[in-house]
Amino acid sequence: MIQITDIKVPLEDMNTAYLTSIAVKLMKISPSEIKSLRLTKKSIDARKKENVHFVCSVECEIKNPSTEKLILSRRVRNISKTEPYVYSVSKTKPLPSRPIVVGSGPAGLFAALILAMGGQNPIILERGGDLKSRRAAVDQYFAGGKLDPVSNIQFGEGGAGTFSDGKLTTGTKDKRIRFVLEQFVQAGASDEILYSAKPHVGTDVLLTVLTNLRARITSLGGEYRFFAKMDDIRISDGRLSSVIVSNNGNFEELPADHLILATGHSARDTFEMLHRRGIAMIQKPFAVGARIEHPQSIINAAQYGKFGGCKELGAADYKLAVHLPDGRGVYTFCMCPGGYVVAAASEPESVVTNGMSLFARDGTNANSALLVGVNTSDFGSDHPLAGVEFQRKIERAAYAYTGSSKAPAQLVGDFLNDTASAGFGDTLPTYRPSVALGEINCCLPGFITQSMRSGIWLMEQKLRGFAHHDAILTAPETRSSSPVRILRGDDLQSPSAAGLYPCGEGAGYAGGIMSAAVDGIKCAEMILNKLITTF
Repeated sequence: MIQITDIKVPLEDMNTAYLTSIAVKLMKISPSEIKSLRLTKKSIDARKKENVHFVCSVECEIKNPSTEKLILSRRVRNISKTEPYVYSVSKTKPLPSRPIVVGSGPAGLFAALILAMGGQNPIILERGGDLKSRRAAVDQYFAGGKLDPVSNIQFGEGGAGTFSDGKLTTGTKDKRIRFVLEQFVQAGASDEILYSAKPHVGTDVLLTVLTNLRARITSLGGEYRFFAKMDDIRISDGRLSSVIVSNNGNFEELPADHLILATGHSARDTFEMLHRRGIAMIQKPFAVGARIEHPQSIINAAQYGKFGGCKELGAADYKLAVHLPDGRGVYTFCMCPGGYVVAAASEPESVVTNGMSLFARDGTNANSALLVGVNTSDFGSDHPLAGVEFQRKIERAAYAYTGSSKAPAQLVGDFLNDTASAGFGDTLPTYRPSVALGEINCCLPGFITQSMRSGIWLMEQKLRGFAHHDAILTAPETRSSSPVRILRGDDLQSPSAAGLYPCGEGAGYAGGIMSAAVDGIKCAEMILNKLITTF
């Protein structure tokens, strides 16, 4: 297989015929000598606003091996040999007690899939509901109804990532990423994610993907139990022995020799229970701030110049980071082009925001988290769960300010001038049920808001229009990552309880869908590999 990289493609020529014509010229062969050609990477080069174009990579299968050898012998810079990646799982002898996966977000989902492929018939415990019931609870909350503390944006099938942009970008360099992408495509995601430099699934498509992945896991012997919360654990002689599961007021004790703990970053009561049981954990830095929302047209123009709004490019995104003189970092996170700001609380009398996009990314506004790094020294306590209380204080202050699930909001221009907002300009907020205009410093600490102000001005220098007066800040964003790290050793098990595998974002070992999925695979592999060695 031949790989060709760094193919520059004009916007209007983004098609297989053009890619093939370039490939044959570079390889100095005729089109008839190509058996197949596949696009493997597609990114946008917008460094020069007068010449925005795509940069692509392709893989070509050559009919004649001798022709392939000749092509490679010429040693052209962007032409090389490549081999397709194949991921496989060996079947293992079933454990005496079925392995348990706690949580059905990306980490738990892929841990369960690998265990099921390995013949282990895992039990997946999910405190929230399946997609249908979860979606109903979320829609009711968005409409101004009561928060369901069990099934919401944070809890339920698919985890917090279900109601997001479904972004699959990651800084993780791991061969397993290809396997994860392929599983998403097989389950109904667009095959664009296999070659896009910034792949995303979209909340609307994720609902189908998750349903199909669940069906595959159950067909392989996995068992989902919804509204089933891990209430407690039992440890005997330094090893996990069982878990107590609550389901609608009923309690059941399940034997548990191997448990993958993939709860997500908002399972605060689970963190508290684990701490009481002596499971080693430490504080972890995270970040808090607000959602910043601009007209998508401003972002398109800033990123693509005269090409902004071009159908081939779609909605533009951005990723910004600045460092302040005091050492504090300010950055954007989970940017949602053409997206919506959503209500993401999981506890009563709290307000939390997050962002999401549909696959088409065709909403009027763009939004992103605008976050300030929070250090453990900011918590005011050395208790392992002090970060949780730091988050709670902010979320409850926001609720107290509005007296409801409405979110505090402020125009960026007013925020920069330290003035309360009284009316909207050209940007209308997308947060439901609604916002309460005023000041976001009602809930955010002073060092956070001051850092945000400095950060916005610095980001304006990188992205024109970022400090747009009428853009909206909706607060607070507190759940960007876990406030704790549940310790584990090289064998991925807790030093406090053998058989317990802290996993994914909630345990402090991932930061997004892809890295969480990969971590789930690694934990499952550790269990399977141990079985292969044993048997």
